[in-house]
Amino acid sequence: MNHFARRTATGGVAIFAATGLLLAAGCSDDDKDSADSAISSVITSLPGGAGATTTPEEGAGSADTTSPGAEATVTTTAAAGESTTISTPNGDITISGEVYNKYVAVGGASSPLGAPEEAQESGPEGGEYQDFEGGTIYWSSDSGAHIVWGEIREAWEANGGANGTLGYPVSDEQDIAGGKQSEFTGGTITWVDGEITVTPK
Repeated sequence: MNHFARRTATGGVAIFAATGLLLAAGCSDDDKDSADSAISSVITSLPGGAGATTTPEEGAGSADTTSPGAEATVTTTAAAGESTTISTPNGDITISGEVYNKYVAVGGASSPLGAPEEAQESGPEGGEYQDFEGGTIYWSSDSGAHIVWGEIREAWEANGGANGTLGYPVSDEQDIAGGKQSEFTGGTITWVDGEITVTPK
């Protein structure tokens, strides 16, 4: 809520300043075009402004936001539509492709995944994965992009992860009676009442 209020207040000041440019430009068409361009530039630079929704046909744009508590600055390239770079204490880390799409879908840096810990890496059979503070997103062309975290992730990695007999995840973690469950190409892992069960297919 406070983060939204700060962004809204900043946006209001910037738009007010841009409106002042329009008024100062006078009534001539050339001056109006210059002022309109200045307003567009200010709005495009705002978090959630035109830069966050620009389509490739409309040109490139970017939006910078700071995730509260994560101390990470997020820069999204809207024209590409498939990547973001987050400045972390370990340097700038890019998230792209299907991993990026999944990351955005679950809330990005403000989700339980948090900021990325390292660069995206290649997995078996042409897949990809990336580690985040709260878990890992794994993607393959056959299974799609899914999150693995917590004790289910630990059990999966102990069984070889994507390279093991369980293979890639085919679902996100789901609630079941008494716990959680994740499905993989080669089996299922459940966490019920604090106990992990690995069931190969």
